[in-house]
Amino acid sequence: MSNPIISSSNPVTLLGGGQVSVRDIADALTIAPQCVAVDGGLVAAQAAGLSPMAVIGDMDSAPPEALARVPLAQQHRVSEQQSTDFDKALRHVDAPVTVGVGFCGGRVDHQLAAFHTLLVHADRPCVLLAQNEVIVLAPPQVTLEMSAGDVVSLFPLVPVTGRSRGLEWPIDGLPFDPAQFVGTSNKALGRVELWIDAPGMLLIVPRRFLRPLVGHFAQGGARWPVHAEPHKHQPPLSE
Repeated sequence: MSNPIISSSNPVTLLGGGQVSVRDIADALTIAPQCVAVDGGLVAAQAAGLSPMAVIGDMDSAPPEALARVPLAQQHRVSEQQSTDFDKALRHVDAPVTVGVGFCGGRVDHQLAAFHTLLVHADRPCVLLAQNEVIVLAPPQVTLEMSAGDVVSLFPLVPVTGRSRGLEWPIDGLPFDPAQFVGTSNKALGRVELWIDAPGMLLIVPRRFLRPLVGHFAQGGARWPVHAEPHKHQPPLSE
């Protein structure tokens, strides 16, 4: 990434302006203690007593009185209107992984746009925190120590294939496609291992897997390269 606004070797919390609770913020900051407010997320940050290291966005949602409490050097206005504030923040934060809070719940169109951003920036892992689940663009390979009966949902944003171990309904060779075949409401048998052949699959698991997923990326686990092709099926990954 060239000229990032924020550069960190540790996970960073992105705090958006959607539905967010005190618990959400606390859970995120426990794992990713550095906080960046995303436009209107500044209100939630200040209400929680936080002083974000930066505010990023087009600043159409951050109230003037809230911005007045932030040093100008920490205000980063990105004026173009071709992307969401979440997109603006994610592409300007250089970190091994981010935790997105305040991007799920509330308006469905905002959630869909957030999922789109995960796909567009597949090389910049972000784990979105929802009320009961966490959502991430599935990496090339990931292992989760799950319990029998845990829900594992896989939702393709583009045509994609993969392989699995530890799922009640294995996904090996299945032609995932948002217009034809999805994999919601699968269940774990225990430890789950996934191999995804190209970027484009949303992984949705219970909220308690926030820390393991953040740890996967923070500790150098598999991730998509900068120029990975989301629409092109890649050769199966070796185990």
